[in-house]
Amino acid sequence: MNAKKFAGKFIVLDGPDGCGKSTQCKLLAGWLRKQGVAVVSLRDPGGTIIGEKIRQILLNPEHIKMDTRTELLLYMAARAQLWKEKIQPALKANKCVVLDRWLSSTCAYQGYAGGFGIEKVVKIATDCLERAWPDLTVILDVDLETASQRLKQDLDRMERKGDGYHKKVREGFLKLARRRKNFAVVDASEPIEKVQKKVQKAAKNVKKCK
Repeated sequence: MNAKKFAGKFIVLDGPDGCGKSTQCKLLAGWLRKQGVAVVSLRDPGGTIIGEKIRQILLNPEHIKMDTRTELLLYMAARAQLWKEKIQPALKANKCVVLDRWLSSTCAYQGYAGGFGIEKVVKIATDCLERAWPDLTVILDVDLETASQRLKQDLDRMERKGDGYHKKVREGFLKLARRRKNFAVVDASEPIEKVQKKVQKAAKNVKKCK
């Protein structure tokens, strides 16, 4: 494999809660490093001091009154900071960025499941982010029952939103993947190693987002 192909590439793994994103991101970053690729692995929201504080606010179960629009704007704020502090410098240094969640999450959660509208989310992102879309987004698709079994008992605020909401989240991700280029959908209900092979296969097809 040509490691230079991944220089300056921006790859996102996304999907419903319980799909295994964090595990697959770690495995993908490790695999890329073994191929000689310089990798920066991050999570959204988070990755910066400001972003981690916003993450705590967003996921705190005590904040049950938080409105969908508030969620959306907080996620965008954390994202803007992550881009400025970490993602942009890494890409300029020709490193490969592997990111756990990005704009696709806000489209699926607040845009589709929350009823705000995917198109409206994309417009806000385009207006406030220097770059809205990565070179590749891999959606880890998983059914609600499997996802629920994988979640820890101490659920965060987003994870507690109920089956109806999370069913719509999954629908939102799949709808988005059908609409946009540079998306791949992987069945994440299979064993971890098998899922990772499919993620690697998708990553090998990464192309620069225009």
